[in-house]
Amino acid sequence: MNEEQAFFLSGRLLLEEEIPFPLEDQPVAFIQGVSKENNLYRCSRCGNNEPFLFAAFPCARCGQSCTYCRNCLMMGRVSECSRLVRWIGPTPMKRENGRLHWEGKLSKGQLTASDAVVEAVQQQSDTLIWAVCGAGKTEVLFRGIEAALKEQKRVCIATPRTDVVLELAPRLQKVFPAIEISALYGGSPDRHKYSSLVVTTTHQLFRFQEAFDVMIVDEVDAFPYSYDPTLQFAVDKARKPLSALIYLTATPNEQWQLECQAGKRQHTKIPARFHRYPLPVPEMRWCGRWQKSFLKGNIPPKIAEWMKSRFTLNKQALLFFPHIDVMEQALPLFQQLDPRIQAVYAEDPNRKEKVALMREKQLPFLLTTTILERGVTFPNIDVAVIGAEDDIFTESALVQIAGRVGRSADFPDGVVTFFHFGRTKAMLRAIAHIEAMNKEGRSRGLIDR
Repeated sequence: MNEEQAFFLSGRLLLEEEIPFPLEDQPVAFIQGVSKENNLYRCSRCGNNEPFLFAAFPCARCGQSCTYCRNCLMMGRVSECSRLVRWIGPTPMKRENGRLHWEGKLSKGQLTASDAVVEAVQQQSDTLIWAVCGAGKTEVLFRGIEAALKEQKRVCIATPRTDVVLELAPRLQKVFPAIEISALYGGSPDRHKYSSLVVTTTHQLFRFQEAFDVMIVDEVDAFPYSYDPTLQFAVDKARKPLSALIYLTATPNEQWQLECQAGKRQHTKIPARFHRYPLPVPEMRWCGRWQKSFLKGNIPPKIAEWMKSRFTLNKQALLFFPHIDVMEQALPLFQQLDPRIQAVYAEDPNRKEKVALMREKQLPFLLTTTILERGVTFPNIDVAVIGAEDDIFTESALVQIAGRVGRSADFPDGVVTFFHFGRTKAMLRAIAHIEAMNKEGRSRGLIDR
């Protein structure tokens, strides 16, 4: 097998039909796609073992009623008669210059976390970086990635959302110019490219096995990763048995927070942003039966007043809605105030274009679902949450939403307003979480005021 083919297969777990060259007499292992044990099916690619996520079909290949996995169907059908191919030959080495080209300086909090990342890489250990929104988590990774690349190790940064991959890959390419970075997501042109530094959605990790020496999981609390055990399985499967595992988040779940406080989980906390200003603390404003108002063709008065004050200040704003249908009812009402106002949601085909227009300051306001709660940065915005009492707005979601404001050193302040028809524990806990981070940041000398 030539070197190019070895690079193609190394660290991957692919369907036999995905491989564009013959495999006879090559150092590969074949794994049954779907197997049955103790009357339970299991998918070898995604680890799914939920009975309702399997189905049978009349298979032309084996001539039987063949069971396949529905959980990872979007990546090509894996069935009982499918064979997954895994490279078992010598690991090919791609010698690249992994030197970091970055002129920036880390804050005191970032430096502590950066040291923890380097240590985890060198010790092949696990750690959590618990850093507030806008703390500069990407910059914290730079030295650790450089340390790994200098030792010819493979690094993966996995994140739940395509948007984050598309934003992160060019930033990393800029500071590691000699490395050919792969950006992997559904339909990505880099899908079969070998790279020492991979930025990927967690779903794409189904196609890897024991590939990476350093696995970095960004936004570890985010949907769908936090709710889907097969994505967690994918992360474990994609890393080598001896490897570093680094988690990044601003909002660890309650269990992890307790483990950190009890000293049971290795972690480093950055309770303040790099620009040394406090996190904006949300205010709660009761706005009555807001849904009824929208249905009747009216913007609730307190929300309308809030918007008018943003117009007066010439300040852009994000308005978060709990559900698409309510947002779509509200959009024409907001467009009466300014026809440039737009709305986005996960399946919106023009989502990227609308976010780009917002960045270019072509839109005064952008209505959105929780799809923009993380992973996007606008330099000078205010934020409103409409119907903050809805169950979809968990403590984590509300902290992340509030974290969209005041991220830039040029515009470190801003307003976050929770419009509600009744206070919830999630709202109160989100505010308490932000206040606690500000208090710790001040006590550690990381905030100037």
